[in-house]
Amino acid sequence: MTPEQLITFAAVAEHRNISRAALALHLSQPAVSGQLRLLQEEFGEPLYQRDGRGVRLTPTGEQLAAYAARLRDTWRDAQAFRDALRGLERGTLRIGASTTPASYRLPYLVAAFHRRYPDVKLETASGNTSDVVAMLGQLDIALVEGPVGEQLPADTAVHPWHEDEIVAIVPRGHPLIAQLDEREGATATPSPTPPRCDLSAFADWPLVLREDGSGVRQLVERAFARAAVPMRVALEIAGVEGVKEAVRAGMGIGFVSAMSMRHEDGALGQIRIGPEPLARRFSILVPHAGAASRVAQRFLELCLLDTPDDGSAAARFPP
Repeated sequence: MTPEQLITFAAVAEHRNISRAALALHLSQPAVSGQLRLLQEEFGEPLYQRDGRGVRLTPTGEQLAAYAARLRDTWRDAQAFRDALRGLERGTLRIGASTTPASYRLPYLVAAFHRRYPDVKLETASGNTSDVVAMLGQLDIALVEGPVGEQLPADTAVHPWHEDEIVAIVPRGHPLIAQLDEREGATATPSPTPPRCDLSAFADWPLVLREDGSGVRQLVERAFARAAVPMRVALEIAGVEGVKEAVRAGMGIGFVSAMSMRHEDGALGQIRIGPEPLARRFSILVPHAGAASRVAQRFLELCLLDTPDDGSAAARFPP
């Protein structure tokens, strides 16, 4: 007994006529009759009887027809699902993102993708970079910050994405800001460009750092170590917004992505770290790259079109 035989029998049971069933299945009448004969041999008793120009199901045939109809309907649903995926009308996309892109890029990307493919189910998960890398087996695509390490699954593709600058943040009116402004000869009109200083300027101040595993923290710690500048860590706290709130509360100087400061209300001041910017690269990870889903491929295309400065991916994403 094969699925094809049962689907054929379901058509015969529906039309009560072998010729019409053959027409519906796009098969020849002898092909349909041959499948029915083989199916009857499997059961060892008649499943239908000739009745004028049509057929009449036996009691056994009526019972079998219920199973066959369910199989046929499942087969049709599977075909519809396949066709929908080919057209990106349905499906599920599982996206992972580390803290900064999850908070400041992913919402725009998800909104743009949803407008183009409203019936694709989007599932998101976030954490620090190491958390997201550990989740790759359950994701279709991931957006991470900083080094991705050497623990990636062998079939993971890594696509370099945007560069992101890390800045120090202090409460507005912090003495360090006043010192830098005085050093640079600030005028009465504040400059729109944040002041810049070496890491040595932070040696005497308490610092607020992200949690272990954070890409920002790893970058900052390596920079201080290279510069041989001691770190006075006053607080470790999870998340970008946690760092901002701790800085507002006067716990110390924090370090965050410049991207996360775009919508600040002026309560926090920024200090660029120099002479060279303290920067890191965002990356897009595609696990199972050799068999990436169509929805993952399209979301990757959207990400690569994305411009962090203007959020215009939605307008420029091709139909």
